[in-house]
Amino acid sequence: MSHNKFTVGALEVCDLPQLEITKLHVRVDTGAQTSSLHVDNIEEFTVNDERWVSFDIHPDVHNVDTVVRRKAKVHDTRIVKSSSGDKEQRNVIETHIVLGNETWPIHITLTDRSSMTYLMLLGRQAMDGRVLVDPSNEYLLGQ
Repeated sequence: MSHNKFTVGALEVCDLPQLEITKLHVRVDTGAQTSSLHVDNIEEFTVNDERWVSFDIHPDVHNVDTVVRRKAKVHDTRIVKSSSGDKEQRNVIETHIVLGNETWPIHITLTDRSSMTYLMLLGRQAMDGRVLVDPSNEYLLGQ
């Protein structure tokens, strides 16, 4: 049943409130299992015997000179195969996403996406049971 799902386009705008990031343009990718976020300068550290990471992010895609430092608890570490076929070990964080009028927790891998057009990729796991994708449209939830 799809009565509780909402439709998104191939591109949307989301917020990641726990990372204090708003109006982030995201590429919706049903071919990707896991969501990923472009970050730089990842540093791992420990807080109360738990793994954490700090990293730099450019929250404004139109102004790459703006860099903010964020930190998050490491939820997991995964081997991810990139679109180029390379395997890479990535830290996974859990954070909330706001898409349209909906908010829910998702897992995001942290990686260098500097060669990609969009700073974030929204993968299948994050959309499962919540989202229908219309690849022929963009920004169905507004900009």
